[in-house]
Amino acid sequence: MSALDDLAFFQQLARAGSLTATARELGLSLSAVSKRLKQLEARLGVELAARTTRRLTLTMEGERYLARGALILDELGELENSLGDNQRHALGGRLRVNATFGFGRRHIAPLLSTFCSAHKKVDGWLELTNFPLNLSDHGFDIGIRIGEPPDSRLIARPILANRRVLCAAPGYIARMPPLATPADLGRQACLVIRENDTDFPLWRFERCGKPGDVQSVKVGGRLASNDGEVITRLALDGHGIMLRSWWDASEHLASGALRPLMPGWQGVRADFYAVFEQRRHVPTRLRAFIDYLEREIAGRVPPLPEADAFNDPGRRSHAPQ
Repeated sequence: MSALDDLAFFQQLARAGSLTATARELGLSLSAVSKRLKQLEARLGVELAARTTRRLTLTMEGERYLARGALILDELGELENSLGDNQRHALGGRLRVNATFGFGRRHIAPLLSTFCSAHKKVDGWLELTNFPLNLSDHGFDIGIRIGEPPDSRLIARPILANRRVLCAAPGYIARMPPLATPADLGRQACLVIRENDTDFPLWRFERCGKPGDVQSVKVGGRLASNDGEVITRLALDGHGIMLRSWWDASEHLASGALRPLMPGWQGVRADFYAVFEQRRHVPTRLRAFIDYLEREIAGRVPPLPEADAFNDPGRRSHAPQ
């Protein structure tokens, strides 16, 4: 067996999740599948998985072999599909995407659905998490992220201009203490998202027209949640002030159910990017899906009130040339 055969075998083994399921899919005996895995581990000199007949748990080395192996097989498939008449073939292959829960449910899930409906040979997989996962460690092709990635090995394509928006329901505004600057939020009922053990969330704002003038303030309140949709519901019910993304609050602001607060100050930027690993051959399905996201999300979220964010002076483009 070649190294590529071993990569393909391990991909199938990991997807099946057990030795028994792999044997059934390959039409082999359980002992034959177990023997081949042992031979692969012996060749590599590491244990790739802890296993029983019913369950397979990848080791750290197994996770790495799975993720990097998928990239190698993807590049090989892309190379072969780019030759000769295969250039006219339909898009196909695995498309694994990681996104956050709120934005992923609202926008990425329906867009992945329509993309895969248009491209029947694409196998889509969307994994939603509270925090972004490392692409290579978890075998993702694309990550949907807020802000530019700190990892210089990743390429980032802007897909949506976004900003945090401070707002509240008219009923709360009618009875709230005066609010003119970020420091005044200490006297307000703030609706906070608690995703860790910090006592006080930190909200950041910049003075309108002066992006360099940024102020941070610790806020608190009687009501909190670990879910953004719950926070929005509490704000709509008049329980206090929330700081939420424009993509999430824009429809309520347009209807008047929520109103923006603190003119002269605005929440910091929180633009969305589609990120992927640099590689010699970027699969066509990845490029096509990111192009599709960039094109379609613009019609799902109203533009920010200010000028197009990705064309603001001084903002650097992260799209590959």
